[in-house]
Amino acid sequence: MTEYIGVLTSGGDTPGLNAALRGIGKSAQGLYNMNVIGFKDGFRGLVENRTVHLERGSLSGILTLGGTILGTSRDKPHRMPVAGKLMDMTDVIVENYKKHHLDALVCLGGGGTQKNALSLMKKGLNIITLPKTIDNDVAYTDVTFGFDTALSIAVEAIDRLHSTAYSHHRIIIVEIMGHRAGWLALGSGIAGGADVILIPEIPYDIKIVAKSILERARKGSPFSIVAVAEGAINKDVAKEAHKLKEKTDKAVDKSEKSKLRNELGILEKLHEGNSLRLATILEEITGIEARVTILGHLQRGGTPSAADRLLATRLGTSCTEYLKKGTYGVMIAAKGEKTEAVPLEKVAGVKKLVPLDHDWVKSARAVGTCLGDE
Repeated sequence: MTEYIGVLTSGGDTPGLNAALRGIGKSAQGLYNMNVIGFKDGFRGLVENRTVHLERGSLSGILTLGGTILGTSRDKPHRMPVAGKLMDMTDVIVENYKKHHLDALVCLGGGGTQKNALSLMKKGLNIITLPKTIDNDVAYTDVTFGFDTALSIAVEAIDRLHSTAYSHHRIIIVEIMGHRAGWLALGSGIAGGADVILIPEIPYDIKIVAKSILERARKGSPFSIVAVAEGAINKDVAKEAHKLKEKTDKAVDKSEKSKLRNELGILEKLHEGNSLRLATILEEITGIEARVTILGHLQRGGTPSAADRLLATRLGTSCTEYLKKGTYGVMIAAKGEKTEAVPLEKVAGVKKLVPLDHDWVKSARAVGTCLGDE
């Protein structure tokens, strides 16, 4: 019987984290009489043994709050900055886990958290994770909490930008988060009526984008909204990246493989968030004035949507059911209106990207949205 559970939130802050903590804490104590210990600031709090008891009183009133009452960080257990050096603090985490007599540790986070959780599981800890990220790129779950809120914020921004684009006859480029997954840009672009949507999964040709914008102008619409994911890249960069990936896969020598991975990372990093460069080129080709709006962390903040509160609560309360059954080493995934325990070995290191034949892609093309490739 699970009696003591630890909880932490890791990675970027996301709307719905507090709703999930509330779902875990209230159901764990109310239904199963479990003791819930929160660790502050992600895995760093577990290393530094900074805790807070998540009693029912501390969980009251947090359902509607954005962010996380526990705080968060991107620190990794095996590469944590300590006194100016990167150190493996995994053994310290194991020690503190035992010190608190924990039966299990619940980690709320995105792709990086799933990998970190798996490494702790391999050290013998009982781990359960919940999938959160506005990027919606965690594999084997229908959706991650935080995505719906971020989607709504991005759509509202695009809605508001339509009026200034129309009034000034401009190209308005809206940069949307998502890292190397296009879910957020694609979904908000479709819902916001963007004329061009550029996502990482579909490398774009700048000439095709410009042609689409000029075609709209010829038909009497001298303005365009371009929704671009921060990880979107053009076809030339995509070809370079593909060649580097092939070389990396073929490399046998570890140092050579590491060097190629670094080169690939630098290449992708250089072309992330290229909205300003994109605006300059489009303005030169089309002769239409272009402006850029970068939504940035605005998409991650504020009150979670009703859908995210519901999803986070469902996953949180379901988590305690699996804890009671002694099911560990899993991520609690959303599957339709139910949940499913997916092994961490299956989830960790796998990104859920937009399939090229996805219904959202088909719908975007069907209404005449340019995706930069045809």
